[in-house]
Amino acid sequence: MSHLMIQVTEPAIRQLQVMLREQDDQTKGLRIFVENGGCAGLQYGMGFGYAEAGDEVVERDGVKVIIAEQSRQFLNGSTIDYSDDLAGAGFRIQNPNAVRSCGCGTSFEPGNAEASTQH
Repeated sequence: MSHLMIQVTEPAIRQLQVMLREQDDQTKGLRIFVENGGCAGLQYGMGFGYAEAGDEVVERDGVKVIIAEQSRQFLNGSTIDYSDDLAGAGFRIQNPNAVRSCGCGTSFEPGNAEASTQH
């Protein structure tokens, strides 16, 4: 299993710290996965949870970002950011593996168009 390269920006870390303080269990992390769906073929999903066997965990400044094992190939090299602008507040994934993204930014087509996943 190769090591996954994911960057997490300062704004994303700060927002995760705020959100984690509101969780009943602060040992959770933000678990990110890719699943079939969305207008471009695959879509991002995320929520607070625990790492599962095979997941990649990035820990920084007291927070964890967890990448689901089946999603590693689609997220390698990505940057997780948080922004609060006119388009809305939320986490954004800047993914170099996406050859096409939808307008809302939640779904994408991977470089390998035949790829599919389940989380």
